[in-house]
Amino acid sequence: MLMTAVSLSSLAAAQALPLKSHPVTDAYEGWQLGTQAYTFKKFTFYEAVDKAASLGLNWLEAYPGQRLSGDRPDVRLTHEMPAGIRKEVKQKLADAGVRLVNYGVVGLPNDETECRKVFDFAKDMGIETIVAEPPPEALDLIERLCKEYKIKVAIHNHPKPSRYWHPDKVLEVCKGRSKWLGACADTGHWMRSGVNPLEAVKKLEGRIISFHFKDLNEFGQRKAHDVVWGTGKADVKALLKELHRQGFQGVFSVEYEHNWDNSVPEIRQCVEYFNNVASQLKPTGWHDLLANDLSNCTLKPGSWAMEDAVLTRKSTKKSRGDIWTKETYGDFILDLEFMLTYATNSGIFFRTDNVRDPVQTGIEVQVCDSFSRPQAGTHDCGAIYDCLAPKKNMVKKPGEWNRCTIACKANKIYVVLNGEPVIDMDLNLWTEPQKNPDGNKNKFKTAYKNMLHTGHIGFQDHGHPVWYRNLKLKRLQDEKEK
Repeated sequence: MLMTAVSLSSLAAAQALPLKSHPVTDAYEGWQLGTQAYTFKKFTFYEAVDKAASLGLNWLEAYPGQRLSGDRPDVRLTHEMPAGIRKEVKQKLADAGVRLVNYGVVGLPNDETECRKVFDFAKDMGIETIVAEPPPEALDLIERLCKEYKIKVAIHNHPKPSRYWHPDKVLEVCKGRSKWLGACADTGHWMRSGVNPLEAVKKLEGRIISFHFKDLNEFGQRKAHDVVWGTGKADVKALLKELHRQGFQGVFSVEYEHNWDNSVPEIRQCVEYFNNVASQLKPTGWHDLLANDLSNCTLKPGSWAMEDAVLTRKSTKKSRGDIWTKETYGDFILDLEFMLTYATNSGIFFRTDNVRDPVQTGIEVQVCDSFSRPQAGTHDCGAIYDCLAPKKNMVKKPGEWNRCTIACKANKIYVVLNGEPVIDMDLNLWTEPQKNPDGNKNKFKTAYKNMLHTGHIGFQDHGHPVWYRNLKLKRLQDEKEK
């Protein structure tokens, strides 16, 4: 697993509190599920980044030639972008919490000058794998550059009659070469070429670097199209089981080449299927906090709804109310995103004993529009409400998604907001009711030192619009709290 500005190097590191950054929430440690930006070729690269983030995916594969942004239709994402544009792209990715890990399919000719342009770009952008279909005579040069730059090259298979349509050809050109060279296995193109993906994966054992992962509605047909994983002819479950057996580690790029204008709902189903299978093979412990139908929650009818995988406050005066998990949690990491409107006030409660009296029986991380406030206080976004101010005011302006991670371990509470650690709290310092360690008053009748260490998680309905998405939780202990 890779260290990034918005991720920990591994799940084990994610448990090594204090929490310093947002964790990776992959269902299978070492399987990096992301998207190939070509899935969103009708949109700009920046829109592709936003769509990946909306799906809760931390990883992205770019391709050369995509329009960069709507306001500059003539600017394209390529390895020849000037330094200023690259810097802007890096910032966009960082703001979205998305890591650019692969780049392709791109030309790598038997020309060192041209190849170095691609490798220089990859090194500058932090890309680990270049995806290409190079001519065999270029492979000596490419392998040398791979070793020099510490960047892999994965050989992609377009359908028959392309050069690498059959896995035997990839094996042939990689024979005797280092592990810096291998396959970018496109399961859909194999199916179009009449190649069984499972047999191809078995044949390429030890040589697969990354995937363009697909499930198609037909086998052996050039015009076959993508379908939700697990519903087509690829036998996705068998493929994942085989890759688990092989000990594969790497990127699965969702390349969904169907329903181009509105593919996100179908891709979300692919992600759910993948995570379900992967978590059974090698569970990391990360799971969705809320069921899609909110059946694992307690709420008033009409107060909240899950709309396109976004938890949305819907309440009126009559239906107003918080939403609570039926289960209780003690030591955990909770990772999520939220979006506010102007003057929104809400909160995330946890370790709440009595959901009818959450303020006095739980702990609240404040969720509110404090974007324009120069100094952070105990009622500002990211604060432990009325007790501890965030170190910085990190909330984004209304209308933008914020990423928040809350970690609880015994008496310690940590909050990371938009990549910045803002809370490092020791509950044992709150020894008196209605009093903070600095002597200022708070409203709590129980000293935080004496608060229960388990309880329900809830999202406050304070009468203002608020949205939550990608709510993932991992318990930090094996035993399930009662």
